[in-house]
Parts: sequence; C-alpha cells; structure tokens
Amino acid sequence: MFTTTEDIKIKNLKSGSIVTPKGFKTAGVHAGLRYAKKDLGVIYCEVPASCGAVYTQSHFQAAPLKVTQQSIAMEQKLQALIVNSACANACTGEQGMLDAFKMRDLCAEHLGIDNHLVAVSSTGVIGELLQMDKIAEGIKQLQPIQTSEAAEDFQTAILTTDIVMKKACYQLEIDGVTVTFGGAAKGSGMIHPNMATMLAFITTDANIESEHLQTAIGEMTDITFNQITVDGETSTNDTVLVMASGFAENKTLSPNHPEWNKFKSGLHLIFQDLAKQIARDGEGATKLVEVKVHGATTNKDANIIAKKIVGSNLVKTAIYGTDANWGRIIGAIGHSDAEVNPETVDVSIGSIEMLKGSQPVAFSEELAKEYLSQDEIIIEVHLHLGESTGTAWGCDLTYDYVKINASYRT
Repeated sequence: MFTTTEDIKIKNLKSGSIVTPKGFKTAGVHAGLRYAKKDLGVIYCEVPASCGAVYTQSHFQAAPLKVTQQSIAMEQKLQALIVNSACANACTGEQGMLDAFKMRDLCAEHLGIDNHLVAVSSTGVIGELLQMDKIAEGIKQLQPIQTSEAAEDFQTAILTTDIVMKKACYQLEIDGVTVTFGGAAKGSGMIHPNMATMLAFITTDANIESEHLQTAIGEMTDITFNQITVDGETSTNDTVLVMASGFAENKTLSPNHPEWNKFKSGLHLIFQDLAKQIARDGEGATKLVEVKVHGATTNKDANIIAKKIVGSNLVKTAIYGTDANWGRIIGAIGHSDAEVNPETVDVSIGSIEMLKGSQPVAFSEELAKEYLSQDEIIIEVHLHLGESTGTAWGCDLTYDYVKINASYRT
C-alpha cells in the first residue's frame, strides 16, 4: 500500500502490467528491424478510449508524433497504438510522413478499426527510413491478447539501449469501484527536461473525458517525466500517452468530481514510478540519484534547482567515484535560474550533513564513501527561503556511458 499526503490508499500491483486495466490487450513481435529482439508492438483497447498525450518540445518532432497528433485531433479518442523500435523515423522528410501514415493505416486495417483511432510511435536511430516491408509483415503477426506474456512482449519490443523493461501497475478506489493504472516505458539515454528519447504508455480503466485527462497528464508530467535527466540531451520522438477505457464504471471524472485529486494521485504515482525506472536505467548507470529541494520560494524554483543538481556532470561523476564533494552541488545550485540566498543553504548526502547555513560541517569521509557506494543516493538541499519543494531523479555518469554512445549506430 502507498499513502499520499492526502491519505489515499493506493495498491502497488507488482505482478500487474499495461494489460491489467480492463479493456486492454497487447502484442509484440520480431519484425526484423533488429537483429533478433522483438521490435514491433501494439496496444489495443476494446472500445475507442479517451486519451491524452504530451510530446517532446524539440523543433525536430518526428513524423510519428505528427501523425498521432492528427489522429487524436479527429475526435479525441484512440483505440490502438502501433510502435516500433530500431528506427526513429525522424528527420526523414515527406517519405517519413508517408511511412508513419502507412503504419497507421496498416494497423487500423489489421485490427478492423478506423485509422484515426490509431496512434503511431517510433524509437531508434534518427535520420533513417523505416523498413516498411518488414513493418507491414510484422503488423500482420500482431495478435493482441490480455496476458502477462503479451504485456512482456510489448514491453520488450519498445526497448533500444535499455538494459531492463520498465513497467508499473497501481490500483485505488474511486466512487467505491476499483480503478487500475498500468504502464510500460522505455528510455535510457538522451533524457532531459521536456522529455527526451523516452516513450511512456499508460492505460487505465477510469471513466474520464479526454479533455480532463489531458489536463491531468500535463500537470503530472511536469513533476515526474520532466524531472528526470540522464545526460542533458533531448530528442525527437518523446511521448507520454494515456488511454482510458472507462470500464471501471466510476462516475465521470473531472476537476469538479470529489475524488479528482485521488485520480491525479494515481496518475502521478505511476508516472513517477516509470520516470524513476528510466533514470535508474540510464546508459551505463550504476546508481539512481534523487535530489530533494526544500525551502524554496516556489515549487518551480525548487524543481529547477533539483534538476540542475541531478543533471550536473560534475555531481554525477563524483557520485560514480563515491566522492562526497559537496562543492559540486553548490556549484550546480549557484548557476541555476532560481532564487537562492548564498548565506542560508544546507546540504546533506543521505543522512550526512555537509553544509549548514552555507558553512562546512565536519563529517566522516569514510561513512560518506560507504553511503555513496549504495545503488540509491539521496541528496537533500534546504534553501530556507519559503515552504516550496521539488524533486528530480537521475543517475551517475560512468565510463560505460561513453562506450555505449561512441558506438550507438554500430
């Protein structure tokens, strides 16, 4: 059980997945885009679902994002998502758009639904055209079902440099009925604000109109997926997409619903879980790093500082080397765009206080090194300016990150 600040009981279903919410099925196959691993997947809903999405703010939005936006704009409903790995279909011009529309049409025809009810997503190498002959044959093999094996097939199909699959599932009660959230994500490198090379797909059986779902997605993305970083790089295909079947049969959710905040808490929790899994699986990473900032004048300032610290290459390398160099944390805070009083800052790594009122505190280097040897690190900063807080997640920076990205295309 998880309890939020509003004492909401939320159950974490460790065995659950993206098909646990009522009405959803998935499949994943090897279409031949990658050498051996699964590379083409689909999510299917038994009915046209309410939906919402947010996308990368890169100037170079990939063709699949544009097609998905057109699909959703038709009637704010989706019934399926087709996704491939190995090729991003980004910076591919007119042919890339034609291929993305073709993926949509082929999927719609295969599933027997209108093409505007299909979203399209791609991830992989930028600047290469899709192998449409293989995708066409692969789509014919997709037979979505509601099993844990099918969910795992889908989770595998969307991965690129990821080491592990990323999934989460939560349940809570709204209007006296059980509402379920399931999700799958990918992302390991090119992760930074406004999303990066990451895809996150969430299903829920909540009854909610698309307009209000979109509002909740935007709010929750800002404090979860937009608060992770691996390498400070952003990309072209990032998408967080949510589909809601309505099969839980709760009263229609909106900001006026008495349990609206409960719904947002469930959405926040699954977003945060997937976001942290992405940060933990950063390319070459050995540690998950969480930075908590307290006492800021605004939540925005707190989030800015938290993200600045966790994204600092000097902080990241110090953590990899188990070096409790709090000066690097101060350096990151010092060139943020947030309000800071340089005379009132406290810094702790784990429970070890290192700076109090911007003055050094004696600490055991041995204990600090021991703490930094763990695979989960927490850095806490108190600004003593206000009551606002913010959190960000990232990872350490290792030799393996360079190795992975030096040979990404080979």
